[in-house]
Amino acid sequence: MGTMLKHLLLLCSLAVAVHAQDTGPAKDDPLVPRERDTVLRIQIFLDRHLFGPGKLDGAVGEFTYKAVVNYNYAHGFRDLYNWSRIQEAAEAEVPVIFAAFKIQPILLRYVTKDLPEDYEKASVYPFMAYRSLLELVAERFHTDETFLAAINPGKNLNALKAGDIVVVPNVRSFRIEEIKPMQSFKTDATLSAHTIVVDTTERMAAVYNEKEVMLAAFPITPGKPQFIPVGTWKVQTMMTTPSFRYDKQFLEEGVRGDESFQIPPGPNSPIGIIWCGLSKSGIGLHGTALPRTIGRTRSAGCVRFANWDAIRLPQLIRPGTRVIVR
Repeated sequence: MGTMLKHLLLLCSLAVAVHAQDTGPAKDDPLVPRERDTVLRIQIFLDRHLFGPGKLDGAVGEFTYKAVVNYNYAHGFRDLYNWSRIQEAAEAEVPVIFAAFKIQPILLRYVTKDLPEDYEKASVYPFMAYRSLLELVAERFHTDETFLAAINPGKNLNALKAGDIVVVPNVRSFRIEEIKPMQSFKTDATLSAHTIVVDTTERMAAVYNEKEVMLAAFPITPGKPQFIPVGTWKVQTMMTTPSFRYDKQFLEEGVRGDESFQIPPGPNSPIGIIWCGLSKSGIGLHGTALPRTIGRTRSAGCVRFANWDAIRLPQLIRPGTRVIVR
């Protein structure tokens, strides 16, 4: 555990806190690229290698900066802030940064335009679907609606329909139609021996193998400070498309209330498309309905990932995996 905590302490001491307004260590660094397409290429490369840069938007934000640091650390490079090495690798591996995506009719079944924002009203629906094809396409390609608008000038993205073609980042897509409902994941000799460290200060979750080599790192939203389950736990259950017991009092105060209702599964569920329950009762690692808010807002005590990152957890951890929350 020494190597894992050493890196986390290093991140804290270096105060890697670059945010969307472009302040912090990267602001005046001439070696950090600024050109949108260059940054997007690097983001796609990092995303492919399981070092999540946050949403793909061609901007050097906090999580892109941290992804560079984590990638360099994981590969044994001492100069953690070296962007040029990653830029060269990205240019070789990602020659094309944009793709043309044609919306297939099957995706319409995952959109419910009149799905209420109010969770209690939405609870009577069978599925917490996307509220628009634009929302679906944005999450599918690890970005947001604002960036899609920027790379599709003049196109009315609010009126998308089956057959339309949209320019998107050239990333391995998050495919809602390929998620098996209620799929549970069992222990695995290799993956269950991994460790995931949740750093609630840095708002990152990093996965290490038995030799304490970092395998992946993703941005997260931690719980509210008073509910953060600091300590060492284990993953007990993992399941896709979970339903969710919505208890307003529990979410706000950490105490179960008398009133609650069940929210159906789907990408717009408060816990997204997968739940990894911990040995700490009521606490889990899970997806989210609002990927663009990762790192900015707080849940009760759980740890939220963007759905496109959350769905990759079963290839990295399994029941039995140690979870260190700090």
